[in-house]
Amino acid sequence: MNTMTLWHISGWEFAALAFAALLVGFSKTAVSGANTVSLAVFAAVLPARASTGVLLPVLIAGDVLAVLTYRRHAHWPTLWRLFPAVAAGVVVGTLFLVWADDEVVRTSIGAILLLMAGVTLWRRRGAEAGDEPDAVTTRAGRMKARSYGVLGGFTTMVANAGGPVMSMYLLSAGFRKLGFLGTSAFFFLIVNVSKVPFSAGLGLIGGRSLLLDTALVVFVVPGALFGKWAVNRINQRLFEQLVIAATIVGGLQLLLR
Repeated sequence: MNTMTLWHISGWEFAALAFAALLVGFSKTAVSGANTVSLAVFAAVLPARASTGVLLPVLIAGDVLAVLTYRRHAHWPTLWRLFPAVAAGVVVGTLFLVWADDEVVRTSIGAILLLMAGVTLWRRRGAEAGDEPDAVTTRAGRMKARSYGVLGGFTTMVANAGGPVMSMYLLSAGFRKLGFLGTSAFFFLIVNVSKVPFSAGLGLIGGRSLLLDTALVVFVVPGALFGKWAVNRINQRLFEQLVIAATIVGGLQLLLR
């Protein structure tokens, strides 16, 4: 029995999943947050809860490629500020998944993404990003890091949708393009790997899902290579606009699907 028969998917549906995997690679090395489209595709083709377990290893493959590409640009003080709050968010998200149905999950995450995009646009109006991210050194910056960290952990656990939340935080903290990509690369590699035991415990990852993953991860590589090529041709302003646009589209998709 092949993978498509095991999951009862057609050739066109597998092609949609392959495109979504390619988009994961592109988002990890170019426009973070664009993989919310991948989330929607996976949830449309596969059962919604099962789709999160299939998508997670695909995301980890993209994270590995992003770390290899941008490892020198990570800002570790920001990462250390975020991790404790993210861990709390992952635990809350796991408990939320125990009782929440798909409709509640989609509505909650979509609303959070749109709220974060709105807050970021409001805060950035008339303000210029600095050359170095130093917001985490102030009390207000630490509170903001904790708030976004909890939301990021929660959203990444329940729907693999933490990318847009963290994108909004990194933009609001003043990260430039390469620092943004390097910091988010390490952040999501660590967070996504840490989610594996939780997802396996919930029955979202198993032999059946991993079999489909083996057929999809190969499509992540060309997406990542294209993203690496494209990011050098995107200026800072356009980069920020694309990240915010991807967040808004992802939030609307979750609310309207």
